[in-house]
Amino acid sequence: MILKTLIDSLLHIDKSIGLIVQTYGTFAYGFLFVIIFLETGLVIAPFLPGDSLIFAVGALASKRILDVWILFILICSAAIIGDSVNYAIGHFLGPRVFKQQSRIFKKEYLERTQTFYEQYGGKTILIARFIPIIRTFAPFVAGIGSMNYLKFIIYNVVGGVLWTGLFLVLGYFFGELPFVRDNFGIVIIGIILISLIPLFSEIIRGFLRKKRVYIKSL
Repeated sequence: MILKTLIDSLLHIDKSIGLIVQTYGTFAYGFLFVIIFLETGLVIAPFLPGDSLIFAVGALASKRILDVWILFILICSAAIIGDSVNYAIGHFLGPRVFKQQSRIFKKEYLERTQTFYEQYGGKTILIARFIPIIRTFAPFVAGIGSMNYLKFIIYNVVGGVLWTGLFLVLGYFFGELPFVRDNFGIVIIGIILISLIPLFSEIIRGFLRKKRVYIKSL
């Protein structure tokens, strides 16, 4: 029931956010800030809409219902602050829960995390912005792995600006096209699938690397 409700809300987010704006007016900006902040700032809230919500409000901005520049500044701020809070939570609390005797949080996971960030660097934070769910966990893991904060904040800001700008522009210029408006649910699914391409690409590359190493060892 919860999953069905979540899926319905995501597929019809254009209608729900439109209703919120009509009902609460300028207070809707605060609602948007909170949703984006929670999605990026708390590891317990990866299910909240991100890409689809920004796309939907971009479409509303094209009709002058919302101001596109206020949206850009607000959503960018929420995304950047959210990632920073997530990093801080991971940095200060993460190592405490990663104990060798724990069945869920093992020290070896922390060590693997540190190795991963040493290998891929700050671009992990940038790429993760465009991958639903992963973008919620990436800053938390970066904090746990003690990634240099200056490097983190640079990629955090760049990623936040690019992510917000991309989906706002897409919504602003394409959200009100007849096909998009009449098939919004399908478009949202398409956006989610496209956002997952970097993740699937990395999984495939990782699989091929392991396969090559295995073949060489024979």
